[in-house]
Amino acid sequence: MIAAGLSFPALAQDVELMKGVTPAEGDNPLTEAGAFQKDCGWTIGMSYFGVNANTWTVQVAHEAEAAADANDCIEKFIQLDAGLDQKKQVADIEDLIAQGVDAIIVQPVTSTSADASIEKAVAAGIPVVLHTGRIETDAFTTEIQGGAEHFGKVMGDWLVDTVGNDGRIWVLRGLAGHPEDTNRYNGLVQALEGTNVQIIAEDHGDWQYDKAKSLCETLYLSNPDVDGIWSSGADMTRACVDVFKQFGAEIPPISGEGNNGYFGQWIADGFQSISPEYGPNQGAAGVRAAVALLEGKQLYKSYNYNPPGLDLEAAKQLYRDDLSANVWWPSELTEEQLQEFYGK
Repeated sequence: MIAAGLSFPALAQDVELMKGVTPAEGDNPLTEAGAFQKDCGWTIGMSYFGVNANTWTVQVAHEAEAAADANDCIEKFIQLDAGLDQKKQVADIEDLIAQGVDAIIVQPVTSTSADASIEKAVAAGIPVVLHTGRIETDAFTTEIQGGAEHFGKVMGDWLVDTVGNDGRIWVLRGLAGHPEDTNRYNGLVQALEGTNVQIIAEDHGDWQYDKAKSLCETLYLSNPDVDGIWSSGADMTRACVDVFKQFGAEIPPISGEGNNGYFGQWIADGFQSISPEYGPNQGAAGVRAAVALLEGKQLYKSYNYNPPGLDLEAAKQLYRDDLSANVWWPSELTEEQLQEFYGK
């Protein structure tokens, strides 16, 4: 019999972190009920691998901050930018521990850069929410992992179907050493198994427009005879599409991502493409996970975010010509915030 007036933490199934996010299959334990529960007035810290790494990471910061601002129990939200520097991320997380924050959200620079610091935080009783990149320790409290192999395989499977079993492709990878780049590439490798598809060029464009544009110009001038392009991110896709248009050449089938500028290109030019979904609102989901733990709710150790790819019709539904190329979908920003950050 439950005594009157007593409240009990909600079960994990009562917590919605983000549309499309589901508990991972297999051995996936729950956190202890009430283990991290604290009264309102929380300080939450977030360690980014690089806020200005590209336009997507900028929006992740906007989404996280908006979610924190909307929660009355979050008294202070500290955002620290590692600037793609592993040593800086270690120092940032240890600084948050020293400040005595109530929870820490981490986007790792590499698969090992934050491991020791995360272990220190958890040992100090601070829950750690991990997203946008897997790490080699399991010391974190809960993780939300989107993209990864699923993202790369969605694009790879589509590209194999489109270019045929003997196609010749370019591969545009993201930031070298970042776990998301490694895992997306592993998804491509899975898609190519058992085919004769040939990778005739492969390099890192760092998920950045300018670097990828220079890379695609070099590849085109070296050998423009390519059947399709596997691109690990939409800013790189936009750059490569612009290169083919610059040379007056037909745009080959190329994978994309949920970026407004890329959607505009796709709609206008009508080339063949697919867009795996990797919403920047994962930033907001990370905040919600930290809040759930501090409210005493139970969460699973691991969550997956593996939605199917978006086709051209879906892109037409999401595209906004009144917003800049730098906004990403799906987003949880309000209309006012979208116009503030991305309005033309």
